[in-house]
Amino acid sequence: MLFPTTALTLLAAGLSTAAPVEKRIAYPAPPGGDGTILNYALTLEYLERKFYMEGLANYTHADFVAAGFADPFYANLQEIYHDEQTHVAFLSGALTAAGITPTVELVYCFPSTDVLSFVSLSSVLEGVGVSAYLGAAASIMDKDYITAAGSILTVESRHSAYIRSELGESPFPFPFDTPLDFDEVYSLASAFICGGSSPVTLPFKAFPPLTLQCTQYYYEANRSSLTFHDAYASASSTFGITPTTPIYAVFFSGLQQLPVQVYIPDGGKDYKVAALPAGIAGQVYVVLSKSDTDFSDENIIAGPAILEVYPKGMAPSAPHAKCS
Repeated sequence: MLFPTTALTLLAAGLSTAAPVEKRIAYPAPPGGDGTILNYALTLEYLERKFYMEGLANYTHADFVAAGFADPFYANLQEIYHDEQTHVAFLSGALTAAGITPTVELVYCFPSTDVLSFVSLSSVLEGVGVSAYLGAAASIMDKDYITAAGSILTVESRHSAYIRSELGESPFPFPFDTPLDFDEVYSLASAFICGGSSPVTLPFKAFPPLTLQCTQYYYEANRSSLTFHDAYASASSTFGITPTTPIYAVFFSGLQQLPVQVYIPDGGKDYKVAALPAGIAGQVYVVLSKSDTDFSDENIIAGPAILEVYPKGMAPSAPHAKCS
């Protein structure tokens, strides 16, 4: 489509007066280049495939209907499972065709215990999948692989939007999706890997886990406080952090990276943020960093953790049914 010069001028003027967007750095390509990135993506697709395989085996169509997920939700879950199967076959085939050994399915442990927790975790995993492909895209060198990864990314994004909508959440809560780097995604994925071995060793590391203290209230931007359970105690024992060491909770939302200095509340084991930053929404990631300007992996001491954030004043009024 061609735009007249006047229209382009008006568009540029509008963008120049819009809210500023923080440009996140492009993540460097890992050792092994595109082959490593494809195996990284395959690792995530195996995890998602197994998750849906187990969920559809553990819960029946009637179970989903009884939990409030009416038709055609169950059939759509089956379609999502088929998509993940297809992604696994495609990536494994692409690696084999390139003469690169593909990784294999491992043993996974998922914490879902009922239909609702399964669907909630599905939403989280689909969101992480979007962030993984988005963060890796700039590091892919082969244009054909970029197109293929983009094609999978858009499907994962539709999965995410659909599941979010069925949970009563906004299917598109923010104007930008959130890219994560390789170590950040690997840290999240490794939490579900509980066994098995692969012929492929990925050159990524998992950060120490970051646990959010359970709360019965929904998180609101620019209002809710946030407590990281035992985070100071862990940072002290692992990194020698002292009470006077400045540590920052860095919130990733869209293209933004927003640092907020944490403090140690009474008890001396946790870190806490007095209020979430303004301007974040949807599935938000948070890490603990030693710097408030450089959020590279070298400065991250824990995370990411994931929280669902509502705009201020728009969170559901009823408390969570469970806090676990």
